[in-house]
Formats: sequence, structure tokens, C-alpha cells
Amino acid sequence: MSDVAGERPLARGVAARQRFARIFALGDRKSPSSWTPGLVSSSSDPELPLSMSAFRVKRDASTIPATMSMEVLDDLCLPFGGLETWQAEEGLILPSSLVDSDSGSKSAGVQFLPVSWQSLHHDVDLLEEGLEPSVIALIDAPQLAERPGKLIQAIDAIRRRFTTSLIYTPGIGGPDNCALLTWMGVDLFDLSRSHQAASRGVLLTEDGPREVESTMGESTGIDTQIEAWQRALSSTRSAIRDGTIRQLTERQALSSPRSVERLRRHDLMMSETAIDDSGQAALASVVKQGTRLRCHSYTSRDDPIISEWRRRVAEEHTPPTHQSKAIVLLPCSARKPYRLSKSHRRFQRAVTTRGIHEVMVTAPLGLVPRELEDIWPAAHYDIPVTGDWDIDELRVIRSMVEEYTTRNGYQRIINHSGIDLKAGNIEVIDTRQGESAGSQTSIDRLEQAIRQAAQDLKLPNPKESLHRLGKLKAFSRFQHGTDAWLEGARVSGRPPIFRIDREGTQIALWNPHSGRFSFAKAALPSLAEHKTLPCVELTAEADWRGDLFSTNITRSDPAIRVGDELLVYQNGELIGSARAEAAGWEWPNGPGRLAKAQHRL
Repeated sequence: MSDVAGERPLARGVAARQRFARIFALGDRKSPSSWTPGLVSSSSDPELPLSMSAFRVKRDASTIPATMSMEVLDDLCLPFGGLETWQAEEGLILPSSLVDSDSGSKSAGVQFLPVSWQSLHHDVDLLEEGLEPSVIALIDAPQLAERPGKLIQAIDAIRRRFTTSLIYTPGIGGPDNCALLTWMGVDLFDLSRSHQAASRGVLLTEDGPREVESTMGESTGIDTQIEAWQRALSSTRSAIRDGTIRQLTERQALSSPRSVERLRRHDLMMSETAIDDSGQAALASVVKQGTRLRCHSYTSRDDPIISEWRRRVAEEHTPPTHQSKAIVLLPCSARKPYRLSKSHRRFQRAVTTRGIHEVMVTAPLGLVPRELEDIWPAAHYDIPVTGDWDIDELRVIRSMVEEYTTRNGYQRIINHSGIDLKAGNIEVIDTRQGESAGSQTSIDRLEQAIRQAAQDLKLPNPKESLHRLGKLKAFSRFQHGTDAWLEGARVSGRPPIFRIDREGTQIALWNPHSGRFSFAKAALPSLAEHKTLPCVELTAEADWRGDLFSTNITRSDPAIRVGDELLVYQNGELIGSARAEAAGWEWPNGPGRLAKAQHRL
């Protein structure tokens, strides 16, 4: 292969991101001329608009191993000043079933790098720190797509190792799986399947392949196939921007059993990853207002954000210390947060003591403690309400109730949920007795049961300010792993926004509309002392004036979630804070802005 050391890298930045799906803006960041997800064209394809395709690939199989080239179709490489063509060698590729074997012939490339299942297992050069190709092609993607789980594992390995690279999966993309593959981290596709569909007289659409409808004058020509691609790319980009790529992926996955299988496997992989590190699973702690978690299908229940919520509430969350003896289980409501609904206003009038812990029973999250009802995803989910529970929902709820109540040592459960529940040897009082939750007799039984519990268990009933502080401490333990920074604090203000002070100095605000603490500059030393927030380290020579990018970061906490507040250090000294816009898997080398600056000390 010719010397390619002088190849120029692609200029790219992240215009929008959601989990592993990203829109890359290509070219001048002030005026990009192309974006991803997009297409890679070939010599046999019609000319495509630059907004759809910024690359053209050629493959020469006359030599062994085969060589490839990728032409950049506009002035998109740094330094700007002309077009660019990248060269690469495929290497000798063995079937994925022979993963233990090594052909001994590696792929090669600088800005355009082919990789395979075999090279991911044997090519140690892929681990070199300075290797940062602009585009990586998973050249045996069609073979991996036929092997259950292999494609998902390969894409995940590439995405984590090469956070700045565009991933190209030739031969497997189509309008019917564009959103799904993008959700998994793929950026570039080609027209291979569309050409196959056209040759067979089939139209490859966003809903899968189908016969043309003759009465509508449809055709299967490549121009019609490209129109389907244009709609799919537009829908996918739009969904990433507005935070609905998950919902689009779920709808699209139904087009084939293989797509459903891939989504389920990917969900399981990310759920298992989140147990140790939710930042590596690309989860968020805070989302922008208006974001909705639409749980409209059975597949939605497999979303890692839901499985992570269930696990953390059941296995980790602890109630406010003054609410540790008795728990009341209440039904959810369509309105979020629940306390604003008419039904919950009635329930709360029946809860005559602050010493009892209110927990909502709901699908798909299982349980939502009252002190967590304002945060993501509890305050942001939508689910069809039929009034009936299915077997899976009941299994999840019963399992969570038993684990949560026995782990926290409750002495009594007041059950107003309408679900038959048991929890070891804990006493359970059913206040519904087959009636609706809002009937007057049910409400009367609820109030009586709470009054009786307060008397029997001598429940504390602290004044409102201490009650609020206790709930905020419980929230802090859930969200940040500690409440030590709140020791000696005082809560004041009118609901729903509360001011948190220590010794007359404001250290934070609690705003339920954003679902987070807004930390004051004065709180940063205490937050650092108690290791409350994830940390990042700036390079020693950085003159920190703007936001955080890979160019000024040397180290980061892998557990960073989107929306997390971060403590910023330089030369071992705390110098400020920032708010994460990228999850831990992208740090510290990811493209674009990784965090927005907040405070400087």
C-alpha cells in the first residue's frame, strides 16, 4: 500500500447525541456541509446529495489482500483546502467461527481503517493510543449479522475504543434498520441491500421489504429505493435531536424478527453494563424539560433506563430516616409528578403524619418513592393505562416490594395499590379490599390505617423543614451516593423550589422542574470533600476559559452520566464545576463539547 501518513483527518463535531446515537456535523463547524447518519456511495450508485452522502468507497479485489479507498466528496478534512482520498488494506479475513485462529495478515489504514471480528480479537495495533481513524469499516458485518450477538458485540467494542470515529457497516443497512443500527452506534451505511431489493422487484422501505402497489404507480427502481433512505435518514436524525430515537428504534425493530433480537440483546448488554457503571451504558441522570420516556410497547420494558431504575430502587435506595418504620403503597397517576394529580391530593389528605413513607406502585418502573417522583425517568414516562396488570408487571412489582421493604426493615405495609402483596413476615394492611383507590370508603380505611400505624409504631412527625431535609437527603443518597454534604444544612423557601443553606450561606437550590440540585459555588469544596460528584482533570497547561472538550481534559470518571454535575480539577486542585453533556463512554477523548462550564473558583 502506498504511503498514507499524510492523510488529513475529517473535521467533525457532535451536533446532537442520545446514548450511543449521534449526529456528526462534517466540515467547518460554523457551516457544516454534511451530517451523519448518512450513506457511503459506490461507483455503481446514482449521484447522491452531499447532505446524504459525504463519502464514496472503492474496493480492488485484484490483489491479495484486497485494497480499499474512501473518497471524501467535499472539503471536509483538516486543514481545509481541497478534497481527500484515504487508502486502506483489508487484510485476510477468516470466518467469525474461526475466531481463535489468526490469519497473520492485518488490515491497515490511517484515516480509513477496515476491521473485522478476527482483527478485533487478534490485532494488538488497534490498542495503540495514537490510533484515531476518521472512519472505521466493519467489513465482515454481513457475516456477523448472521451470527446471534456477534454484530452487537463488535459494534460495541469499536464504539468504545474509537469514540471519535465514524462507524461504517457495509452491506447490512437499510431504511428498515437505520434507526436501530444508529441506536447501537453506527454512523454510515450503503445501498447494497437497496440494490438487491431493486434486482428482485421488491421495495425496501422503512417498514421492511414489500411488493409494490401497482394501483399507486410504485416502482422498485433505485431512485425509489433512495427516496426511502432519505425518509429514514431524516427520521433518524430528527429523532436524535428531539430525544425520541429509542421510540423510533422500537417501532422500526418490529419490521423483522432479527431486528427485535438485536434490540433485545443490546438492551440486555447495556443493562448488565449499567450494574457496574451507568455512564458506560450511556444513561442520563437528568434530561431537558419536555423529554418523555414513551413506554408504549412491551419492548419498552427492556430499556436499560427502566431496568436500572428497578434495580437501584429495589437494591440500593433508602427512605428518609424518619420514615423507616411504615410504608404506604399508593397507585400511580397519569399526571406526573403524581402529587399534582387529583387522586394524590386526596391520598395526601389521608396521610396524616410525615412519619410514613409514601411509595407509588407503577408500570413499568415498579416502585417510585415520593422523594424521587420529580427526577428522570419517574417524572417523564408515559404508558397506556388499561386498569389491568399483566403477569410481568405483577411479577416485577411483587419482587421489588418484597426486596425493598425487607431490606429497609419496615414493620408495616399499608397497601392501597390494589395488588395482592406479601413481604416476608412484614404485616400488610389492605385498605382497598376490592374497591377503587378513590372511593370514600377506601380513603377512610387508608386514613384510619395510617393513624393506627402512627400510634402503634410511635412514628415520628417532624416539622415540615426537617421533613423536607430528610427527603432531600434520601434523594441525594439515590442520585449521588451520599448525603454527607447536607449535614448541618437548613431548608427554606416556598414549594416547589427550596433553598438549602449552611451557616447562612446558600449551597444549593432544589428545583423539581429540573429534577436536580443546582449547586452554588460555595458548595463545591464540601462536595469534593465528601466525594459527592464525578471528577474530571484538566491538562496542566490548559487555560480554562470555556467548556470542556477532549483537547483540555486528561482524565475523567468513567461513571459520568449525561446531566451529571462534575467537579473540575487541575494539577490536583479543585478549580470549578461543569455539567456533563456526554456519558462516560465518550470521555475523555470524545468529539465535540463534553460538558458545559458552570462555576469557577
